[in-house]
Amino acid sequence: MKLTTLAAALTAATLWTGAAMAQDLPKGGDVAAEQKAEDDVRIAFLSFQNNPFWIPVTEGAMAAKEYLSGFGGTVDYVDLGDELSAEAVVSGIEAALAQQYDGIVVVPIFDGTARIINEATDDGVPVFSIIAEGSVPSKRLSFMGQDATAAGAQIGEFIADKMGGEGKLGVITGYFGATQHQMRMNGALDYLKANAPDIEVIGRFENRDKAESAYSLVQDMYTANPDLKMVYVTAGGPFGAAKAVKDLGLTGKVGVVGFDHTPDNMAYLASGEMVGLLDQAPFQQAFDSTVMLFNHLVAGTEVPSVIEAKGNLITPEEVSE
Repeated sequence: MKLTTLAAALTAATLWTGAAMAQDLPKGGDVAAEQKAEDDVRIAFLSFQNNPFWIPVTEGAMAAKEYLSGFGGTVDYVDLGDELSAEAVVSGIEAALAQQYDGIVVVPIFDGTARIINEATDDGVPVFSIIAEGSVPSKRLSFMGQDATAAGAQIGEFIADKMGGEGKLGVITGYFGATQHQMRMNGALDYLKANAPDIEVIGRFENRDKAESAYSLVQDMYTANPDLKMVYVTAGGPFGAAKAVKDLGLTGKVGVVGFDHTPDNMAYLASGEMVGLLDQAPFQQAFDSTVMLFNHLVAGTEVPSVIEAKGNLITPEEVSE
């Protein structure tokens, strides 16, 4: 499937809008409402809350709620809990359908969610997926998020350069069953296998997005491998790995690479335990997808089937600057 970049999609979205409607957009949001709804348009925003990554997602949803209230739109944020699963997504969508929402924004993440997304679509309720979705195709209106394999390869190239093409690399993923996490991991490892074969991979461990688990895993990895050089965390909780590096007195000797410019992660990037962080614009994904869905419901605006969010990889040097 050809990916449409977020920048291109948002350029198109700008053409949809008038300056008067765009002037009140929050910082970090790029899509404006096209027109007011004649009747109240209700959107359910379904997301999780198991680590700091979800804070900007929630903030984006709440910003969309406030913004769209001036255009006849109602956005209700629904917390799916702190344990990611396909069952939680299915239950959330079922509840939204029972409450007769006009549209749904959701973070599907796992396989096993396509059936209920298809049912919603067949019932006339469009579903906009963001951040991550399963590998099984569905009838969702659109997906906004990173190309996870490409993001993993980008991280892999960065790791190869930082490690000088050799040494031991510990790998921690979020959930083994999460398609995005698997693709991020494989994207990096495939790149390293092809381009830096002298880098030795230590384990593929699961931390279920928990910082405390990442902390313990790094301690165990270092105990078994005192020549550990770097740790790659594919999903939530990389700051836990960075804290372990700091507590072990390994700052400057062992680096941590991961995702998301959250405050916890950025603090360890500034102090040097984290050596690289790739962002995925969670606030923008949450806000823009919700407004795009509103425009689709109110004005029939067409939405690209895939909108790629480009990541920004930063280092401690860039933070200090």
